[in-house]
Amino acid sequence: QAAPATAKKAAPKTYAVVSGDYLAKIATEHQVKGGWQKLYQDNRSTVGENPGLIFPGMKLTLGAKATGTAAPSEAKKSAPAPKAAAPKKAAPKKAAPAPKADTLSADESDAAAESGASTQTGSSESTGSGWTAPLDNANVTTQYRASGSSWSSGYHTGSDFQAASGTPVKAIGPGTVVSAGWSGSYGNEVVIKHEDGMYSQYAHQSSLSVSAGQTVTGGQQIGLSGSTGNSTGPHLHFEVRTGPSYGSDVDPVAYLRQHGVSL
Repeated sequence: QAAPATAKKAAPKTYAVVSGDYLAKIATEHQVKGGWQKLYQDNRSTVGENPGLIFPGMKLTLGAKATGTAAPSEAKKSAPAPKAAAPKKAAPKKAAPAPKADTLSADESDAAAESGASTQTGSSESTGSGWTAPLDNANVTTQYRASGSSWSSGYHTGSDFQAASGTPVKAIGPGTVVSAGWSGSYGNEVVIKHEDGMYSQYAHQSSLSVSAGQTVTGGQQIGLSGSTGNSTGPHLHFEVRTGPSYGSDVDPVAYLRQHGVSL
């Protein structure tokens, strides 16, 4: 009789993500032991590689599964219980109208342009050292680190550039393409490793013209801008990172200026 009780305590709860949520917020509100890192670890197969990208309607498991020797097997036997409890999740589904607002809680959103001042670029031509802006006559619509619920991570991890669909996207400097293809929320993206060990990322493109392993020069076309992935309209989401993956971002405009590119 004690075993069923243990199973009940071990049975994890399920939470349906709503607009404006991010892992740290959910972990705090539901007092998840281990914080957002533990929440991400328990739901990695659902969330994917980027812990900052979660979307309304996504189902997350709250709390660790049963620990100990006998508890795990008991918890598994009671596993059907969470499925039976699924009807209780009907409430979040009422938030289903939010799917249209899904794009607003996606990592990149042109609608969030209102939270960042627009800045015209002075020049986007290649410098003498072979560096350039990612677009000709680029106009920053949303600044780096702009905050708000428009991004599931709680802030903007790059700079958004205004660009009609089909605008040529350029490599900002010489380097090697480490990835080129579909990347979930970012849509079609290209990531380039530069000679100084830094990485640049170009997201939401409508088409790509380079492939992984290819060497590129500054100003070389790598694709065309678009609105693939989680985006409310055509634009280029541009990041500079210390590593190839999400979460290692630095100020992209400051990086370009360090290389003599006027923005």
